[in-house]
Amino acid sequence: MIADMREALEAVLGPISEPVLVAGGASKEAWAVDAGGEPLLVRRAGGGVIHRHTLSLRHEFEVLRVAHEAGVKAPRPVAYIEDLEGREAFVMERLEGETIGRRIVRMTVPERLPVEMAEELAKIHALPPHELPFLAEASIDRLVEELDEVGEPHPAIELGLWWLREHRPPPRDPVVVHGDFRIGNLVVGETGLVGVLDWEFAHLDDPARDLSFALVRAWRFGVPEKRLGGVGDVEPYLGRYNELTGFDVRPEELDHWELAGNVAWAVGCLTQAQRHLTGQDRSVELAILGRLGAEVEYEICHLLERQGVA
Repeated sequence: MIADMREALEAVLGPISEPVLVAGGASKEAWAVDAGGEPLLVRRAGGGVIHRHTLSLRHEFEVLRVAHEAGVKAPRPVAYIEDLEGREAFVMERLEGETIGRRIVRMTVPERLPVEMAEELAKIHALPPHELPFLAEASIDRLVEELDEVGEPHPAIELGLWWLREHRPPPRDPVVVHGDFRIGNLVVGETGLVGVLDWEFAHLDDPARDLSFALVRAWRFGVPEKRLGGVGDVEPYLGRYNELTGFDVRPEELDHWELAGNVAWAVGCLTQAQRHLTGQDRSVELAILGRLGAEVEYEICHLLERQGVA
């Protein structure tokens, strides 16, 4: 398989090193190659998707192109490949730095990292929607539909969905959002934020929802006292974002959308586990995500309790 993949890639890129599968990623493959001395990463479709509204790789490549051209710290897109050994793929610049969340939270990261995260998110939310006409507007109803498709009772998630619909803050005009902006999808180096990865969930949405996803407990990677992804406090992150965008997102809005982020991740865990349980894509990693979903449901209950839901 690797020999065939190398041959197919060389038809696009010219001579390359032998592709090396990079660890991580539950729904996409990532292969590291070098072409003419340049480090590249090949992002190739896997056996399924986390959410059924996930972008195709062709559309993800286009989002990456627009973001990179707008000055977002995103990898430089190189080429889209419609058929790479039976699956679509694209090639992009391979950034140097750490991407594994558990390692990042144990690094000595610069104090300015929360501010840098806010600065990149502000750039993303300023991307022109007309350049990405395929992006759809998301809603909580999407999660309801996906949970129904799982076909199992999950009272904590259902209660969370009910509360979110009953207590939604006044909506803002939708903007282009990353959809999965968090530690684990960022490249971090000794000097700070290097790049933003994994654009497969980009869509149109309330910017506060995107801003809050980095607060989800699962993305703190064992450092719960640092609410912003296990690397820092929320205040400088929120303050810098509001300064740049003028959206004036309030702390209580972050609380609301933090709960929404946990609900979305719980549903994602269930849909991933279904890939394993149905035999679509047998994987220990996917089975573990099914177990992790229960922990996320516990966090949903905790957040609801904080909101006064008995």
